[in-house]
Amino acid sequence: MDLLAGLKEWVALGRSTDQPVPEISIGPPKLTRFEKARIIGARSLQIAMGAPLLIEQPKNLVGALDLALAELEAQVLPMTIRRTLPDGTYQDIPITWLTGESSKS
Repeated sequence: MDLLAGLKEWVALGRSTDQPVPEISIGPPKLTRFEKARIIGARSLQIAMGAPLLIEQPKNLVGALDLALAELEAQVLPMTIRRTLPDGTYQDIPITWLTGESSKS
């Protein structure tokens, strides 16, 4: 199994729909604009440096930013957001919890 296929399988395992999403106790139940900008920026840098795409490349998208946004919208990024409170407590939240159907308004 090549690296890309293994990564796609790992991402799919983490996205099972029959498990309830645990409560998000810190911050809003969706990505903030700052988190979204940070994720897209980090992923577009990875793509620009030659990282493999996690989705099939659409013919109309060529730039790294557009591809990173398409990956975020497809919910295939294996990233986690750490939300921290001033007292030092934090919660690690997978992006799939924040971009899922239940968090869209």
